[in-house]
Amino acid sequence: MAHGPCTLTILSDDSAAAPCPCFLVGPQHPPPSPWHRYVSTLRLARNRSSREQKATKTLAASNTKRLNQTLYVTLVVHGFWWFIRALIARASLSRKSILLYLLLSAPQLLIQLYFERLSRPTLTPDGAVKRPGEDLDAPGLTEYMWDIVYWTYGCIVISAIMGDYGWVLWAVIPAYSAYAAWSTYTGMRGGYQDAAGVPQPQASKRQAKMEKRGGQRVQYR
Repeated sequence: MAHGPCTLTILSDDSAAAPCPCFLVGPQHPPPSPWHRYVSTLRLARNRSSREQKATKTLAASNTKRLNQTLYVTLVVHGFWWFIRALIARASLSRKSILLYLLLSAPQLLIQLYFERLSRPTLTPDGAVKRPGEDLDAPGLTEYMWDIVYWTYGCIVISAIMGDYGWVLWAVIPAYSAYAAWSTYTGMRGGYQDAAGVPQPQASKRQAKMEKRGGQRVQYR
């Protein structure tokens, strides 16, 4: 008597009944047709494109909002300096004061102009996002330039209230730059550090090849 793909066999009493293969192996599905594979690939590509478009719109909106806020803050801060020094404390305004203001506020203005050209989104004639611009929240150099912008804001406000002596605080920027450059140089020269802050010596070219070939890192003591 047949039962699916297997055949029922009558066995003797002293023999063990072999299990039917149909209970051991699941149902066999035919492989997907080329049409089904094409539809699946097209669906995945459409979902990926939708996610990329969403991420592009989000980045463009974030860049636009931050650039506009920075522009408004810049106008307020610089307008406050001119209001205090040119109107309220006009007697203390000298050529030296104007030169200090132009010289020490120029980096902030140049950085802001750089951000405008680098991260201001570009739109198509129908309003779609053509280029979202670079991420203004990226770590590293971008983060450091934002620190310069914010610190210069504070120096401008303090110099407007306290006079030219307020620009002494601006010296923190080159001092911090020198410290960061020296830390990077010493870190590269002395080797990297692990998560616990313990310096790790750099591997030689031969050791690097051995690690690459073996697929694991060699611990040095």
